[in-house]
Amino acid sequence: MAKKLSAKTKAARKKPGGSNVGKYKGVKSFCGPSGGSPSGSFPVNSKARAKSALKLAHNAPNPGGIKACVYRKFPDLKPKK
Repeated sequence: MAKKLSAKTKAARKKPGGSNVGKYKGVKSFCGPSGGSPSGSFPVNSKARAKSALKLAHNAPNPGGIKACVYRKFPDLKPKK
């Protein structure tokens, strides 16, 4: 049986970069709003999820915002010059 989603969650999932809103119940750290995506998208509570957020940042309206947020939380992921 499928879970019912709230109208707010359904609307957020339709926005660019918001397809995963509401899927991460225990997570409190997200970078979605930094990139213009809805709150609850691009989780970064672990290094693996932060790497994933970097790979998927192109789906956000402002990919640079997602990358900047990830690099603030995990400076060691920043590319070396």
